[in-house]
Amino acid sequence: AMHEGHVVSTQELTEFLQPLFTQNSRNLVLFLQDRLSIDDFTYFSESYGNKTPFQNEILQSSPSSLVLPAVDCKATKYLLNFLQESGDWKLTNVTNLNVSQLEVNASNPNLLVVQLQPLASGLKEVSTLEAIAENDKIIGRVTMDLQERGIHFSVIYTAVRPSRISRRTDVVAELRRQLMAAEEEDSLSYPPLNVTIGNHTCILFYASNFSLKASSSVLIDLTNATFVTQNVDISASECSDSNTTLSLKYTKPVNGISSLEIRFLMTSKFYGGSARKWSTLDSVEIVQDGEKFAKFTVPAISAPAEYSFHCQLVGTSNLYPARLVPFDGEAKNWDVFISELQIQGFNIINNQFSYASDCTGFFTPGIWMGLVTSIILLWILTYGIHMIMQLTTNNRFDDPKGPALSVPQTE
Repeated sequence: AMHEGHVVSTQELTEFLQPLFTQNSRNLVLFLQDRLSIDDFTYFSESYGNKTPFQNEILQSSPSSLVLPAVDCKATKYLLNFLQESGDWKLTNVTNLNVSQLEVNASNPNLLVVQLQPLASGLKEVSTLEAIAENDKIIGRVTMDLQERGIHFSVIYTAVRPSRISRRTDVVAELRRQLMAAEEEDSLSYPPLNVTIGNHTCILFYASNFSLKASSSVLIDLTNATFVTQNVDISASECSDSNTTLSLKYTKPVNGISSLEIRFLMTSKFYGGSARKWSTLDSVEIVQDGEKFAKFTVPAISAPAEYSFHCQLVGTSNLYPARLVPFDGEAKNWDVFISELQIQGFNIINNQFSYASDCTGFFTPGIWMGLVTSIILLWILTYGIHMIMQLTTNNRFDDPKGPALSVPQTE
């Protein structure tokens, strides 16, 4: 039993998971989501139309269970590495979410890592609900398939970081900036991908979520293959002082696609208007199976050549601050979602990102609203003062004891 407010540390999580390695059943299924909190189970428990999340009864039907309301981000960050080191597992990454062709040999210990689809931040609540409901169906399909085969297994459902950050009410305002900085540091769960030519690192690429969707149906999550296991071929990447190409090649990312290549084409040019060099991401290209070519133009990703570029959301949706615009008909068949993108293709020093130029401009909609409202109120105040200053008082007054005062019309 965990008392309220307790956050499970890495050592405590290791002790809690020890029974998984000592029991007879050595099959473990890890459902990994990008964001999840214990509050989501109550917040999204109600049904909205045909979307009803958290309907699986695995927790109630299992002979033993453990619910940890809060786990340290550092503990979940190295959970996969800890599981791999804890036994002679046969690791299987289930990224295509197609369990019909899942092969499990019950005679050997198996570790199945199922990458659930991301909960896109910054979108409407209904979109998050739909993603959770779809992930719940995926969990049901995988567990039901294993049960029908008579395979005994254990399940871990967790996420890389929490979706809801709870703060104590007695924390002073001066500490909030430090808390937010600590949360951002915890969210960086793996190092960025780097392209090194010779002894020089010429490209750095990072994203907390890197996913594609083909034909609006097949989800391809490339986050784990790109940054964690680095099961990606970057040998075709090119670097120069003026042009840089980041090439990411994947072999059989999902069933039905034998090869997939994603290219990020960047240039560095001198602009006389600003009297400095700027690096721009000109286009993103997707090559499927060596023949299907899709190209996206990128109108809003640029930074000074000495800086890196960062944006919270990059993709094909109109809601994202940095949008990938389809250039041809083939590109319309793809949906791209990249969260917490940071990329740098020029002037890398000490194998680290330089200062980041963010996609959010200095004048946000809130700042513009405040400025416009202030200008309107200032104009009303100025007009009122001007009208008051135009008022004049009488300089002559009528005396009731004397003759009537005559004021000519010219006055």
